[in-house]
Amino acid sequence: MAPMVVALILGWRLVAASRAQQLPRPSLSLHPSQGVSLANNVTLRCHLPRLAAWVWLYQERGWSYNKGKEKEQNAAEFSFVSTQREHAGRYRCQYRVSWSVGASEKSDPVELVLTDHSYSPPSISIHPEQCVEMGTNITIRCWNKDYGAAFLLHKDGSSDPLQRQDPSGGGAANFTLLVVTPADSGTYRCSYRPRGYPFVSSPLGDSVMLEVTTTAAPLGGSEPPHLHAPHHGWVAVSLHPVCMGVVAGNRDTQTPGPHRCRGAVPGQSGDGTGEGLCGCTRLWPRSLLCHRCPQPLDTER
Repeated sequence: MAPMVVALILGWRLVAASRAQQLPRPSLSLHPSQGVSLANNVTLRCHLPRLAAWVWLYQERGWSYNKGKEKEQNAAEFSFVSTQREHAGRYRCQYRVSWSVGASEKSDPVELVLTDHSYSPPSISIHPEQCVEMGTNITIRCWNKDYGAAFLLHKDGSSDPLQRQDPSGGGAANFTLLVVTPADSGTYRCSYRPRGYPFVSSPLGDSVMLEVTTTAAPLGGSEPPHLHAPHHGWVAVSLHPVCMGVVAGNRDTQTPGPHRCRGAVPGQSGDGTGEGLCGCTRLWPRSLLCHRCPQPLDTER
């Protein structure tokens, strides 16, 4: 081939590659985004930042699909009807504006995970208990038959698993939540992925609920808890942290507010009834410690 022709071809390829690098990357989404079971229908939608002539959908280590596009459209959809195991996997998409310009970069990946209900859901337990003080370390244990499975820990309200543990034998996994805070309160569940099927999941198992409370003041402390009581009197404070809030005018409700504390003296237990208006936590257990409210009592109220 003549040197001039070779130079022209190389120059054209360099120009095409340069233009392709300038094309914005597409994005890929899954519909529905989660909870897809075997035999369900699912759509992968490639969102195009500019008009395109061709769009490709790639399955990692699997099939590739392409689709011609009408130029006025800004997305391409690839639908799987009655999904099978071979459809599960990691996908990316890519587009081309014209044949004279190279293809764009591939999108970030999305994972199509299919739930196989032929697998039994895993069991779950929580230690030391479901109701703990802030700062405690929690262990959530998941187990099932030993499928050589990878276990995943889920929290209701979060789209992605919180933690994953690869197979270690024995059909069980321990997940640790370190130094928990009230933000860790919630409902937790487990699932697992059988060996050899990284994008096939068991159904979610039963749930456990974690409640994290702030720590009550130590009994020997010099400063009482700061409950914003409007009057001078006794403030009733639970001796133990509780998984409830506090409530107005009623020791068994759950909102801050005035409460009467009778039959109690500073540093001793009381029954949560009595003289003086003050703030009081919900009594669980019903043993109280009373402290004086910081403001003078208005006897007219």
